[in-house]
Amino acid sequence: MTHAGTVLVPPVTAPEPAPGERARASLLKASGAAVGLFLGARLAGVVVLALLAEATGRPVLGLLGRSWDSVWYLGIAAHGYGHALGRHGYSDLAFFPLYPALVRAVSEVSTLGGGAAGLLVSWSAALVAAAGLYAVGTLLYGRPVGTALVLLWGLLPHSVVLSMAYTEPVLAACAAWSLYAVLTGRWLWAGSLAALAGLARPNGFAVAAAVLAAAGCEVWRRRGRVSHRLWTGAALAPLGWTAFLLWVGRRRGDPLGGYFDVQARWGSRFDLGRGSLRFVRTLLLHGGRVVFPVALMVVAVGVVLFVLLLLDRPPLPLLVYSGVLLLVVLGGSGIFESKPRFLLPAFPLLLPPARALVRTARARPWHAAVVVAALAGLSYLYGAYLLVLGNAPL
Repeated sequence: MTHAGTVLVPPVTAPEPAPGERARASLLKASGAAVGLFLGARLAGVVVLALLAEATGRPVLGLLGRSWDSVWYLGIAAHGYGHALGRHGYSDLAFFPLYPALVRAVSEVSTLGGGAAGLLVSWSAALVAAAGLYAVGTLLYGRPVGTALVLLWGLLPHSVVLSMAYTEPVLAACAAWSLYAVLTGRWLWAGSLAALAGLARPNGFAVAAAVLAAAGCEVWRRRGRVSHRLWTGAALAPLGWTAFLLWVGRRRGDPLGGYFDVQARWGSRFDLGRGSLRFVRTLLLHGGRVVFPVALMVVAVGVVLFVLLLLDRPPLPLLVYSGVLLLVVLGGSGIFESKPRFLLPAFPLLLPPARALVRTARARPWHAAVVVAALAGLSYLYGAYLLVLGNAPL
């Protein structure tokens, strides 16, 4: 008889994870690395900005948290809507409610002031957006392209905005994950996130347009035999944007045109590009500050990238989303130097250069390193110039 104390009891081991679970864990780990790369890129940009700000006696947190439109958003977060600026009739009703609502929520559950809460919301949203970009890029072309897409997005000339108390990170986060949901057939998530995107910015309706285009294509392909989730997601997608426009219109006494009247008082209207063409003509004839030709160059590059994206034949929702954002930039009047900021959420435009960067890195790693270093230098120096010395609206 064997003594009880000598019985070898096999150790209890956890069951092997299923292949799908291992794949998700691996993807999550890779996504964390890509987001960490993005965070490092943006922190380096903030360091460069801080050095220039200190040299000129400007507070870096004030520049990031309370510049230009940030002041309006923080005012809405603190006091609600209903304030105007001066005799020109500028109204805070031009600013969409999701970002100030998030800032107010953070302020109420923490000890942070408005500026700090705004930066926390924007930085968090930028990280969520970076993860969404990685997910979309990886789904379409693999993990190296997903990582390159995130890195390029963090090194755009105007990527300093992603470190500011602005709404572009919130829109990009909603858009990236909504488009990922569309590409993977999660229609309820796609529609819900598109509705939130429509509450984030005026051009947020581009996400709803992408969801509706994809849903329509799927209905056509399946001859109407689709699940109720698709119909529900498609119905949800435009609700946020439409609801805010109708709410503003009701407050202005013109349900359908009130919001557009508010925007017109800010000098912003869709005029099929006539205002932009007049500005470009004046710029070419008489010149201007450095921010104007840079803005023109960024918009021109955006058009080229859209053509390259079109030639790559991407999924329809990515093409519609990028096309609508680009159309708003090209066809809208207003502050021309802000147009590159409006293109920041149009991350699918970066898919062709991301793929090219990956091919270069495999064939000639040093060439890819030089390209990334040059982009970083341009992004950091120009971003610091915009906030500290540029004195131009963002």
